[in-house]
Amino acid sequence: MEYLRKLQISREGKSAFLFGPRLTGKTYLLKHTFPDAKYYDLLRSDTFLRLSIRPSVFREELEALEEGSTVIVDEIQKLPVLLDEIHLLIEERGLRFLMTGSSARKLRRGGVNLLGGRARMLRLHPLVSSEIGDFDLLKALTIGTLPSIYDSSEAWEDLKAYCGVYLQEEIAAEGAARKLDAFARFLHSAALFSGEQVNYEAWGSDALVPSRTVREYFYMLSDTLLGEMLEPWRKGKKRKPAASGKFYFFDIGVRNALAGIRTLSPGTAEFGKALEHLIYNELRAWLDYSRDDRALSFWRTTDGKEVDFMVGDDLAIEVKSAEFPDHRDLKGLIALAEEGSFRHRILVCQSPAPRMVEGIEIWPIKEFLIRLWQNAYA
Repeated sequence: MEYLRKLQISREGKSAFLFGPRLTGKTYLLKHTFPDAKYYDLLRSDTFLRLSIRPSVFREELEALEEGSTVIVDEIQKLPVLLDEIHLLIEERGLRFLMTGSSARKLRRGGVNLLGGRARMLRLHPLVSSEIGDFDLLKALTIGTLPSIYDSSEAWEDLKAYCGVYLQEEIAAEGAARKLDAFARFLHSAALFSGEQVNYEAWGSDALVPSRTVREYFYMLSDTLLGEMLEPWRKGKKRKPAASGKFYFFDIGVRNALAGIRTLSPGTAEFGKALEHLIYNELRAWLDYSRDDRALSFWRTTDGKEVDFMVGDDLAIEVKSAEFPDHRDLKGLIALAEEGSFRHRILVCQSPAPRMVEGIEIWPIKEFLIRLWQNAYA
């Protein structure tokens, strides 16, 4: 199925890096938008070998292009040396480059030319609710929203294969983890406890590695775009914030596959965790696509008060799977009102209709998502 992506790339303008995990649709989006562009795929062994032996061949092959022509380079992190050639071609020939990447590790290492502001940084996420015509909440919570997997008749098998390819290609090929068995154990723990505050010592014990290695593993997941460490919101006036962050995977289906969760039942704790995770994924994509620089964080205090998500300093969102939330479900948002001034304090749940309680907006899940993508909270 073809989807109209929220991330739109202008046919004219600056060069750009388009980052995103494998199978998010980066190549399809660029080739569909720029069908006449010169295209290089660095995952192809023959292309990689030819250009790695003599990178100047890349510049020589593009010398005949007209000024302003567009060139797509897939998986630029495989051959960062090409960025020097790209820099020259932007400056001397006026070419526009659109470069995809599924890992930022090699590009973050010292000495790599990131084109000195000549290229924008963009990020593509899995499908979001507003890109799916008939959005199936339970389906999205179970298998995630990677385009090819959302449409697959064998989604679980595809997810298992995806996770296996990630371990083999992204981690082993980069030599980023010496012991893949320990890293696999860590991934399982990180998936099971996603959305919870990270305990490096406990997770290290589960993976049979030191806590410092667990920290390195989390950096690795962030560098390879598999997830994000969400930091605590620290601007409250009264209560002391929590010290450690929470980690979320980029896609709930990948998280479920790593955790071994094949089915979800409404009303269970696992369903609630998955719903929270999906709202995180939607918020992160919305902020990136709308180029909103507000930080995404969470609020938790040392005395146990908590709100799932904070956008900047004026939007607070709690997620519950209840159909009829009670006062206990609102206590974090109520306590938060003492910490600052908020334009919106929102409870997202399975309520049949919107309502307002003690200044807190209660929104059904799908209605909240519609409002989010209509920029009601910009």
